[in-house]
Amino acid sequence: MKSEDVNYESKVKVKRNVQNCYKPTPAFIGASWAALGIGLISYCIGLWNSDMELNEKGYYFTIVLFGLFSAISVQKCVRDRIEGIDVTDIYYGISWVMTITAVILLVIGLRNADMWLSEKGFFGMAFALALFAAIAVQKNTRDSKSFAANDLN
Repeated sequence: MKSEDVNYESKVKVKRNVQNCYKPTPAFIGASWAALGIGLISYCIGLWNSDMELNEKGYYFTIVLFGLFSAISVQKCVRDRIEGIDVTDIYYGISWVMTITAVILLVIGLRNADMWLSEKGFFGMAFALALFAAIAVQKNTRDSKSFAANDLN
């Protein structure tokens, strides 16, 4: 490697470490947790009050849990790569495939469900809100921890 390449690599690593030194505001942290709670609780209340069979309710509940976990995993992989932490391509790819799969399974389930269109829209929107909020909560948690670690140094 040339010395120019080494300097560039060290500058990129320093830039990556400086990039994540901002602590999230309490308002953003609270809004993220509130959105996650509203999305997930609304989704679960909708399931509880629906006229679906118990196995259908289980399907939709599993899909929301699957979607939340896979979306958080994608966010973590993306963030790790930005910070220069090694993430295998297979895990990164699987995380994306599983997130897309959760969304597709929800869409297929809602498309074929015997519900009012407004109910289908409700479940879709609550699912989307919960997924987005889970990513924001994970980001805030990681930023807060990173900020605390940098504060100690």
